[in-house]
Amino acid sequence: MQKNAEQAQAFRGIPSIDAILSDQRLAPCIERLGREKAAGLAREAVEGLRDALHTGGGPTDRESLQSQAVAEVLGSAERERQRGTRRVINATGVVIHTNLGRAPLSQLAAEAAGRVGGNYSNVEFDMDTGGRGRRGEHAERLLCELTGAEAAAIVNNCAAAAFLVLSVHAAGREVVISRGELVEIGGDFRVPDVLARSGAVLREVGTTNRTKIADYERAINDSTSMLLRVHPSNFKIVGFTASPTNSELAATAHEHGLIFYEDAGSGALVDLGEFGLHDEPVIPRSLNDGADIVTFSGDKLLGGPQAGLIVGKRDLIDDIRCHPLYRALRAGKMTYAALEATLDAYRRGTHMEDIPVLRMLSMQRDELKARADAFIARAGIAATSVRIERVSGHSAVGGGSAPGVQPKAELISITGETHSADGIKSLLRANDPPIAARIEDGRVLLDLRTVEPADEDHIIAALKRVAAASDSASQSGA
Repeated sequence: MQKNAEQAQAFRGIPSIDAILSDQRLAPCIERLGREKAAGLAREAVEGLRDALHTGGGPTDRESLQSQAVAEVLGSAERERQRGTRRVINATGVVIHTNLGRAPLSQLAAEAAGRVGGNYSNVEFDMDTGGRGRRGEHAERLLCELTGAEAAAIVNNCAAAAFLVLSVHAAGREVVISRGELVEIGGDFRVPDVLARSGAVLREVGTTNRTKIADYERAINDSTSMLLRVHPSNFKIVGFTASPTNSELAATAHEHGLIFYEDAGSGALVDLGEFGLHDEPVIPRSLNDGADIVTFSGDKLLGGPQAGLIVGKRDLIDDIRCHPLYRALRAGKMTYAALEATLDAYRRGTHMEDIPVLRMLSMQRDELKARADAFIARAGIAATSVRIERVSGHSAVGGGSAPGVQPKAELISITGETHSADGIKSLLRANDPPIAARIEDGRVLLDLRTVEPADEDHIIAALKRVAAASDSASQSGA
């Protein structure tokens, strides 16, 4: 009987929803989430208290129940915040990290996007006539100027660009492509599936490792619409291989009155061969070699926002722009603004300094060594249970670009006696802002190639907390 009475008394001590929401510890949380959402979290906390009391667990006095309810609401609110899109410090060394948003925008591009995002803009307004203008016109002009194309169109990503080109120019007709280019580029996006969905008919030629121009010529018939080259950006076939040049494919296509279309994938506006990216298509070169249409991404080697960029012959681009799908797939005003600012850097010739992706790719090992040594010295961590040292290693291009290219790097290695590599990596990820690292050979590795210098202080502060927690755990164990 006494136990039942104590339990009943504990249940009476469960705070009401109003009491929880009136707690001053929740004031910032309510302001951020809104009272209705906070009330929902409070109800969940109360149910949790009831369940715990039913099973005989948790506190039973009124004050402790109130504190636990508040703590549950704060924890749920923090988890809610963590699920939202937020900035992350990329210390993985993967320059174009798909899971972390691919290319970070330049400061000028981010500012341009912010200006139009928070205001009205001339996205479809002709400043000269005061009438309706064409969406993305300035960005298209910049693309033509930088690539030598007659015309350009912009959609929301490169997959959409490829689908649109095939839908407009190959629906119901055959598209000839090498078997070695029937790739999956990630997220279950497969070239054969795109061809089928667009209404085009796939005509495979050659073999996985060798395709000759004669294979294309034999496949051409009255139903053929185009010859398609897809850059296999996320893998590389080496050894006994052969494939026609763009010039050969263009000449063959034009001889038969066909379109030569290259899906260049990552797409570089300038030659990045000196940084090891010898095999990546250079868009002006593709057009100069005779491609009628080229599609490529805005947020990979270009270093701009997510976008699908289509450049080529004017009549072919005009047909694309008139198609109903174009409106469904077109980009928004913030994309145009960020893209214009990115392309402006190329026009000024300041792209290697202004655009983060290009700046990161151009970093040399000596520069990374100096940064790593200075970082370790500034960190000044003297914990006996955590070891921080510089080690040699490699970065990665990422984003499905240059799979065989691993730029040499000097990395920061972190090992702990009381925390595993997974545990240290998890603690870094729980930082505010979160820090993404990688693990190799049981060590947590930080690559400053992909870290802005201004963010190093955040990482040092996080590592000091890791060291303090490790030392505390070590002393407790002792």
